[in-house]
Amino acid sequence: MADLDALRSRWQHTLLAARDDGPHGTRDGGPAAGPPPEPSRYADELLRRWSEPQRRYHTVAHLTAVLDHVDLLAEYAADPLAVRLAAWFHDAVYLPERSTNEERSARLAERALPEAGVGAARTAEVARLVRLTLTHDPADDDRDGQVLCDADLAILAAPPSAYAAYTAAVRQEYHFVPDDDFRTGRSAILRALLDLPRLFRTPHGAREWEATARYNLTAELEMLSTGGGAEA
Repeated sequence: MADLDALRSRWQHTLLAARDDGPHGTRDGGPAAGPPPEPSRYADELLRRWSEPQRRYHTVAHLTAVLDHVDLLAEYAADPLAVRLAAWFHDAVYLPERSTNEERSARLAERALPEAGVGAARTAEVARLVRLTLTHDPADDDRDGQVLCDADLAILAAPPSAYAAYTAAVRQEYHFVPDDDFRTGRSAILRALLDLPRLFRTPHGAREWEATARYNLTAELEMLSTGGGAEA
């Protein structure tokens, strides 16, 4: 189970470091209206969202894993603070039956971060990164995007038992989808991932995760094609 107090501490550390306000309360080069709210307010709201009952994979455990992988890959990022904030927001809005989760999550970041004291440039970068998780296909020169996407996709390179638990949790999130429809949709996602020239763009991800992830994806696709792996 995820340690919520540890997550709150991580959020506070990241937000305080990411704020553009100095000791005299200025942001974006001009006077601030007043000190921004306490970080705990945002941590509590984000953790409430990540703990919603419809989630089975996209939970606080996934958030923790993504943050851990961002820390592992932080040396490759241009703005590690923006990447960490994007990790917090990337699935903050998550309804399995909707196709607008990334956009709505990005808009949530665009509303919350300026109020929390984060400047316009970094807020825009966070929102861009959140939207990028729709495709997981960052440009070759997009260092921040590569780190976030690699961190988000790291589960694909998990050992067999962890990968099986991940696929089972995804199926539970989509329990309302009939088995045949789920197999079709999930197979399309797997093929799209396998069609990417590279699943992982950071040097660490390419070296440590690529081969295992492709093996896991191919094995799951083969199982789905034979009618397995879709039961809710």
